[in-house]
Amino acid sequence: MSNEQEIIKEGKYIYGIIRNSAPLNYGPIGMGKRADVVYSISFNGISAIVSNSPVIIYEARRVNMITHEKVLEEVMKQFTVLPVRFSTISEHNDDAGILRILEKDYKKFDEMLTKMDGKKELGLKVLAHEAPIYESILEKYDEIRLLKAKLMNLPVDKTHYQRMKIGEMVAEALKKETSNYKNLILDALSPLSDDMKLNDNYGEMMILNSAFLIKNSAEPLFDKVVNDLDEKYGKFMTFKYVGTLPPYNFVNLVINTKGV
Repeated sequence: MSNEQEIIKEGKYIYGIIRNSAPLNYGPIGMGKRADVVYSISFNGISAIVSNSPVIIYEARRVNMITHEKVLEEVMKQFTVLPVRFSTISEHNDDAGILRILEKDYKKFDEMLTKMDGKKELGLKVLAHEAPIYESILEKYDEIRLLKAKLMNLPVDKTHYQRMKIGEMVAEALKKETSNYKNLILDALSPLSDDMKLNDNYGEMMILNSAFLIKNSAEPLFDKVVNDLDEKYGKFMTFKYVGTLPPYNFVNLVINTKGV
């Protein structure tokens, strides 16, 4: 046996936890280049979705993240799933190690599955269209429009500070406008959701970067309201709406695989 084979142990990669007893087999869609079979290991009505894997730390590269997510999305077609943190691997190369985890954390899994039952995560990013937003600011803010008009025919070198002042005023107005739009959107969508998380915006033109936890039964109405908002404000912003995601923003499931 080579040193490499001695060092790299075999274990079980854990993708998520579901409420189910019957054996499941999702085929060879597992993590890494080997594409191991993804299947379920059950204990008392709760199952872990796993595949064989070397005991390594998978890099958070796009290809790995997508594989992890695709497994969860496949499971979500039938079940409410608790997504487990990326690159969680049991160092036991048999089902017994996973069964011990399920038994040890059974109460926690049971409570979280009950809380998430019949719910899904929907993601919404809203980005402002630069030109129409700036045009609306000039129409709405008389002081900015008049000052800009006053400086149009004056030499640039003699109006440097005034132009800087206009820039500051526009930036402040943009901040105010995007905040107003954000509040209008949240006021329309928040009552339809069980929970909501606001993530950090990136770039000054991003109005909203959010996740909503909603009941499956509320999804058609939620979709309609997003579409209505898009129709109403589409001139000024783009709505990037992503439906049916594993509830990453509402479940932070860290499993201790050591000592079991």
